[in-house]
Amino acid sequence: MQNPQSYVSSNIAGFINLLEIAKSASPQPAIVWASSSSVYGLNDKVPFSELHRTDQPASLYAATKKAGEEIAHTYNHIYGLSLTGLRFFTVYGPWGRPDMAYFFFTKDILQGKPIDVYQTQGGEQVARDFTYIDDVVKGCVGSLDTAERSTGSGGKKRKPAQLRVYNLGNTSPVPVGRLVSILESLLGKKAKKRVVGMPRNGDVPFTHANVSLAYRDFGYKPTTDLAAGLRKFVKWYSGYYGVETRVKKEIEEAGGLLEGSSA
Repeated sequence: MQNPQSYVSSNIAGFINLLEIAKSASPQPAIVWASSSSVYGLNDKVPFSELHRTDQPASLYAATKKAGEEIAHTYNHIYGLSLTGLRFFTVYGPWGRPDMAYFFFTKDILQGKPIDVYQTQGGEQVARDFTYIDDVVKGCVGSLDTAERSTGSGGKKRKPAQLRVYNLGNTSPVPVGRLVSILESLLGKKAKKRVVGMPRNGDVPFTHANVSLAYRDFGYKPTTDLAAGLRKFVKWYSGYYGVETRVKKEIEEAGGLLEGSSA
């Protein structure tokens, strides 16, 4: 809401720049690109399926990602580019984005700062289909391995080309309050929680992925639950930022026990 042009510049203009280069290449590349689960917007059917409507975006970000899917259709239709869009569901893990809730919750809990835990206007907890990065990477590789060649050359289409879109999620929505509880346990520190109503910024109260299409086409099957994934994240966070956490202490103690037994 504060910088809408950044989304337009990256998700629309930036995507078109990529497609313009790709359409004229010889041979044309097949492209796998990042869409988003946000395209489901106000859809209230769960779990979210690729067959559900995506014409009711709840935010400008979602609208630009939906625009990307329509732009992909256009370049596929006109120029024969093979395009696969991946609708990611709340990806988290080591080397993640510091603006994501799990990341700045970790930072603020360790620093003793309060965190805002959103609830819906009806008083229900916000829930997300948190998807661990390793599972998402497997989905990306699977979609690349099954991508067919583009069918154009020098900006001219020879025959119809592959056009796909897939959900890549964990299939298990978790309330944000549960996320905080897991982090408290892993960090060994209680959070200073402020329960507040969701801001009217276009965010949605829940996400839930149906990944049956990705499983059918390239065997996508997420295997990391939120507790296991956050443990791996906190282990990385502790090492990268040099902070003490319960996970770090457990690892150090386990290492000392192994050294003692080997001696």
